[in-house]
Amino acid sequence: MREKTPTRKISAPQNRPGGKSRGGGASRARPLSDNLKALFDHGEARPERLAKRMAAAGLCSRRDAEKWITDGRVMVNGELHTSPAYNATPEDIITVDGKPLTRPEPPRLWRYYKPRGLVVSHRDEKGRKTMFEDLPADLPRVISVGRLDLDSEGLILLTNSGELARHMELPATGWSRKYRVRVHGRVEAEKLTALEEGITIDGIHYRGVKATIDRQANSNAWLTVVLKEGKNREIRRIMDTLGYPVSRLIRVSFGPFTLNTLEEGSIEEVRRAILRDQLGLHREAEAQDKTGTAKPGKPARRNPTGGRPKNAHHQRQKTRH
Repeated sequence: MREKTPTRKISAPQNRPGGKSRGGGASRARPLSDNLKALFDHGEARPERLAKRMAAAGLCSRRDAEKWITDGRVMVNGELHTSPAYNATPEDIITVDGKPLTRPEPPRLWRYYKPRGLVVSHRDEKGRKTMFEDLPADLPRVISVGRLDLDSEGLILLTNSGELARHMELPATGWSRKYRVRVHGRVEAEKLTALEEGITIDGIHYRGVKATIDRQANSNAWLTVVLKEGKNREIRRIMDTLGYPVSRLIRVSFGPFTLNTLEEGSIEEVRRAILRDQLGLHREAEAQDKTGTAKPGKPARRNPTGGRPKNAHHQRQKTRH
C-alpha cells in the first residue's frame, strides 16, 4: 500500500488580480505570438510548413508527416507535393491518401493526473507502457506540455496545439511548477534555503529553486519544491547532490493550473474561457474594445484560477491491484 502524503488540501489558487499564485507563478506572463492568437480566434494560423499543418490537424506526428509527404501521399490544391518545407496557407486544400485534411481546431487544454510507471512519450523503444496509451480513446491527438519522468506522478497538461505547448513550456511565460516531494534523511533547512541562489551540478545550472520542509519524520521528510524551469530530472538531481534521495515526487501545479481534486489516471478539459483568461486574451480583447487596437507587446496580467471545469470533461475511476 502506498504511503499517503501529509494531510494537506491541494486547492486551486485564489483569484487575486495582479498577484502571485500559491504555486509561486509570476504575476505577468509572456505575450502570445500572433500565430497563436490567430489559432484561438479563427482556428487557422498564418502560412506554415505542410508537415506542421498535418500534425496540428491531429493526423500524425510531424516526423511521420514529413515521411508521408516525401512518399508522395500528400496533395495540395490537386497537385502532388513531396517537399515537407512547402508552406501551406489556411486557404490551401490538402488531401492525404485522397482524403481531405480537416482544418485545425482552436487550441484546447486538459489536466491529467499521470500515475507512476508511465512514460511521457507516444512511443517507447523499450516497450514500456506510455502515458498516451492510458488516455481515453475519444480524446483527440494531444501532446504534453513538458514531461514527468517514469517514477514521477501528478499534473501533466495536454494540448492539441504544438504552438500552445511551446508557449507554455518557455520559462519566459513566467509560470512556476510546484511539487510535493518525499526524500530520505533528515533535511537541513539551511541547505534548502541556499538553493534559492541556484546550484550547478555536472556543468548544468539550476536557477531559483524554492524548497521548504512540510514534515520531518525519523527517516524521511516531505518537502514542497517550486521550480522556475523544468529541466530533466531537476529535483531528483538536486536532492541527490544534497544527500536526500527522492522516494516520491508529485507535481501539484503548473502555473495557475492545479491537480485540485483530480484522481490518479483521470483527465479533465480546462474550460475555454479559463484558458483564454490565463493566457491574457480576455484582457487584450478588452483593451482593443477601448482603444480600437490591441496594446502591442504588453504582457498579460495573471488572474490565477485552477477550479474544476463543469463541462467537457472525462473522468475515469482506476482500479488498483
